[in-house]
Amino acid sequence: MNWNLHRYLLFLVAWLLALPVEAGGAFRLDSPAFPPGGMIPPRYTCDGADVSPPLRWAGIPRGTRSLVLIIEDPDAPDPAAPRTIWTHWILYNLPPGIGGLPEAVPPAALPPGTRQGLNDWKRPGYGGPCPPIGTHRYFHRLYALDVVLPNLGPVDRKGLLRAMQGHVLGVAELVGRYHRQ
Repeated sequence: MNWNLHRYLLFLVAWLLALPVEAGGAFRLDSPAFPPGGMIPPRYTCDGADVSPPLRWAGIPRGTRSLVLIIEDPDAPDPAAPRTIWTHWILYNLPPGIGGLPEAVPPAALPPGTRQGLNDWKRPGYGGPCPPIGTHRYFHRLYALDVVLPNLGPVDRKGLLRAMQGHVLGVAELVGRYHRQ
């Protein structure tokens, strides 16, 4: 075997063994409402009830003390000429053991200790896909942190990402797409 290939394989095996995941496997995020890369049903958009989709996660990294959920659209306003990342929902200090969120979760039903940041409509809470043109991608990212963050007040995406620096143990991602009829 080529010595460089052998060294690379040893490095890869050591790296994989060092990944901090629970016995449940890799850190993952999914939704029973739409498949990865699939179309988000109108119910979860401005064309429907505009409620949050159900989300599930598993394989939380060892040492996780809290989770952060950020849903964003990097294709705003036009996928052919994106100019901004539009934030649809921010939750932080989610307890790591809950395993997911139900559909249409109201603020009062969020797990104890969970805080909401501001979306790009400058309000807390979920705002569903509502693309002005084309098919947009919606990235649902779940971050595992080694800390419980302090109350950050009316924090936006950039402020939350700054507060998370140096504390991310892992990231799980689910991408959905939406195109208005």
